Amino acid sequence: MVRFIWLTGFLVLLLTEVLRIYFIMPFPGSQQWNTVNIAYFLHQYAWYFRLGGILILLIPAYMLIRQKSIRAIIVALLPYVVWAGLYFVVREKMQADKMFYQPTKVRMATVSENVLPRSTVVIGISLNGSQHAYPVELIGYHHQVRDTVGGEPVMVTYCTVCRTGRIFSPIVNGVSETFRLVGMDHFNAMFEDSRTKSWWRQVNGEAVAGPLKGMRLNELPYEQMTLDAWIARYPNTLILQPDSVYADEYAELAGYATGKKKGKLTGTDSLSWRDKSWVIGVTVEGMSRAYDWRELLNKRLIHDRLTNTSLLLTVEPDGLSFHVWERPDTLLFYLDDSGSLRDQNTNSLWNWSGKSTEGALQGTILKPVQAHQEYWHSWRTFHPSTTRYPQVP
Repeated sequence: MVRFIWLTGFLVLLLTEVLRIYFIMPFPGSQQWNTVNIAYFLHQYAWYFRLGGILILLIPAYMLIRQKSIRAIIVALLPYVVWAGLYFVVREKMQADKMFYQPTKVRMATVSENVLPRSTVVIGISLNGSQHAYPVELIGYHHQVRDTVGGEPVMVTYCTVCRTGRIFSPIVNGVSETFRLVGMDHFNAMFEDSRTKSWWRQVNGEAVAGPLKGMRLNELPYEQMTLDAWIARYPNTLILQPDSVYADEYAELAGYATGKKKGKLTGTDSLSWRDKSWVIGVTVEGMSRAYDWRELLNKRLIHDRLTNTSLLLTVEPDGLSFHVWERPDTLLFYLDDSGSLRDQNTNSLWNWSGKSTEGALQGTILKPVQAHQEYWHSWRTFHPSTTRYPQVP
C-alpha cells in the first residue's frame, strides 16, 4: 500500500508538469488532437494537482523517514527533488514565452536609415496615412511585435510553423490588451491575455479557451511582399529594425522567408499540396479557397471566381511579392513582353498596386482582397471547408 501511495503521488506531480507542457508544444502527437481545453484546464488548475501530489506523498514519506535509514530517506525525498527539478526546467526552459521574446525595444527606421536588404520579405500595413513594414524573419522569432501605426495600437504576429502572418487590433472590450506567447494549438501559436487569461489563436485572433472563448480580435488588412516592392509603393514607410540582442535567434531563421530553411517544423516541401507546401489562401463571403504557390509562380497570374467575386492573383517579377485583387467580371489580364501587367479588353497598363496608369482605364483601381501565404496543413486545418484551385475533391 505504501508503494502504491508513493507511486500515485509521484505520478500526479510528474504528469502535471509533463502534460501541461506536452499539449501546448510541438511534441509527437500533441498537435494532432483537439486538446486545447484539457491543456487550459491543466494550466489553470496546475497548483491544485501539485498540492494534491505533495500531500499524497506525505503519507509514505512519513512512514519511510520513521525507518531512519539513508535509503528510506532518499526514497521519501526523491519525488520532491525530481518534481522540483522538472518544475524548474518546464517553467524556465520549455514555456513558449521563455523561448521566444519580444524585442527589448521596437525600433522603426526610415528608408534612408534602414539596414536590412531590400530583398527582405515583409508584411506591411497602411493605416490612417501611415505605413509600417515588418520583416518576416524578425517577427517570426518574436511571434508578436507591438507597435502604433497612424495613432492606433497594432499587434503584429507571425507563426513560423504555420507560416501565418496576421495583424490585429489589440483592443479587447474597449481596452488595449497585452498578450504573452503561451504555446500552440494544431501547430498554431497561442497567446494569453493579461486580464482574463484567455487563450487566443494567432491564425484568426479567436479566443479558444477561457472566459472570452469565442471572441475575436479585429484583424487589420496587410500585404506581404519584398521590402523593395513595399518601398516602391510607400517611399515614406517605416521599417522594423533588428534588435541586436537577438542576432543569433534571427540567424536561425535565415532563408525561412524564401523557403530555403530546412527543418521539420519550418522547412518547405518540394512538391505541391504537401503539409509544408505554400498556398495562397483567400476567403470571400465565408467561402475559402487555396491556390498552389508553385502554380501561381509558374503562371504569374490566375483568374478565378469565388462566390460572386471575380479574382486576379498575381506575382511580381521578384517571385516573392504577391497580390490578390477583385476584378470586374469581364476584365482579363496578361503580362506583356516586358513583364508588365495589362488587360486584354483595353490593353491598359496596370502597376503592382492594382492601379491603371495608362490607357482607356487609366485611374481605375482594383480593390485588394486579403490573402494569406501559409503552409497547406495550416490553411486546411483552420479552413476545413476550403476548396482548391483548380477545384479538386
